[in-house]
Amino acid sequence: MTTSTPSSTDLILIRHGETDWNRELRFQGHIDVPLNDMGHEQARRLGLRMKGESVQHIVCSDLLRTQQTTAPSAQQLGLPVQTTVTLREQNFGVAEGMRAEEIQARHPRAWEDWLQFKADRGMPGGESTREFHARVMAALAAIARQHRGQTVLVVTHGGVLDMVWRTVRGLGLDGPRQSDIPNAGINRVRMADPARPEALEILQWADTAHLQGLGPQPTYDQRRHLDRPATKS
Repeated sequence: MTTSTPSSTDLILIRHGETDWNRELRFQGHIDVPLNDMGHEQARRLGLRMKGESVQHIVCSDLLRTQQTTAPSAQQLGLPVQTTVTLREQNFGVAEGMRAEEIQARHPRAWEDWLQFKADRGMPGGESTREFHARVMAALAAIARQHRGQTVLVVTHGGVLDMVWRTVRGLGLDGPRQSDIPNAGINRVRMADPARPEALEILQWADTAHLQGLGPQPTYDQRRHLDRPATKS
């Protein structure tokens, strides 16, 4: 683990709390879905966990589910919240709001194409993984550049955290998601140089100690789709 320096930035990355659409395994993307009761409890516990943390700034996606997740932590830390569209989830285009089965039925060609999990492919009207990755890394680099030598709480989405995990582990952008990204889990990374945002270091990942006793979370496992027979189109 590298030592924090005056030019490095520590980012506490949080995926938003649970929504009903998480529970239903729907593609949320840019649709403004609120937290459900479980999500609000996760956010409350996260706020208590953040109390006493040495955080100087808070930034979150402008979508409602991230803002609701951020609110208890902001209150505990006594800090204002900056919102930005650059930290939104990947844009899934025509698939937003749908479950996998609905996409297969309404957009079979798009679904089969998406199942290739290729970096330069995306749902019609949405972002490719490569476009999404570029947006995410530019957003994190901008935060690090503005807050050198400080710790920033960043509340965002599962896809954003997937891009971070892939970058740090050198996994490339092809293939399904491989990392564990729980709702309201705590992930700590360090960016030593905003000019080289790909040179991130993971300090901690998927810490859910503050969520103990809340029961299992819905699991978004992209690999499960690969076990299903292909749809003819």
